[in-house]
Amino acid sequence: MQPRYKRILLKLSGESLMGDKSFGLDPAMIARYAQSIREIHDLGVEIAIVIGGGNIYRGMNEAETGIQRAQGDYMGMLATVINGMALQAGLEKEGMFTRLQSAIKMEQIAEPYIRRRAIRHLEKKRLVIFGAGTGNPYFTTDTAGSLRAIEIQADVILKGTRVDGIYTADPEKDPTATKYDTITFNECIQKNLKVMDMTAFTLCMENQLPIIVFDMNKEGNLKKVVMGEEVGTLVKG
Repeated sequence: MQPRYKRILLKLSGESLMGDKSFGLDPAMIARYAQSIREIHDLGVEIAIVIGGGNIYRGMNEAETGIQRAQGDYMGMLATVINGMALQAGLEKEGMFTRLQSAIKMEQIAEPYIRRRAIRHLEKKRLVIFGAGTGNPYFTTDTAGSLRAIEIQADVILKGTRVDGIYTADPEKDPTATKYDTITFNECIQKNLKVMDMTAFTLCMENQLPIIVFDMNKEGNLKKVVMGEEVGTLVKG
């Protein structure tokens, strides 16, 4: 069987790299993710990745810290580059060729983000990790993921989370919450379901880019999603 998706953008949260820790990086979790990604890379899927930075730095209240929002956002962007470097090391340990591209110039550790170069890397079956968000404050890594996915003409955004899809309510707080298998962009907005931040979500909706929300921590799930099995929740037009 052929994979359903030829080119994907995988969006991971920074917190997911913590594993059971309360801060930072868990080498065992990075290794697990690298092995899951290797499975789909071996199928010939072209893979781009965006990671958050919440395991290292989360935006904090300016009144409490004295750090302005823009400054804090830049700090968060640097955290995503650290995560990108850690995942890059894990992927290369699994024998894959990778490129880390940064929206903020730091030539010693990452290529600058250049759209055509990123696409060429993907065509050569290199994994491309996009770091430093969009390079602008006031935008989240969800927005960076949506923007990059559209720019590289990905077939889908795969949003790996701790839960196995989108629910009518938070399943960790409401035991009666039920899961959607498929839902439209408009239904998500009407029901006020927080799939991504609104800027990121609107970008996907306007460009008819489907999103699949799934549990990245369940072994084999990433491969199942790429092969077209009904895992998680599909958001489409």
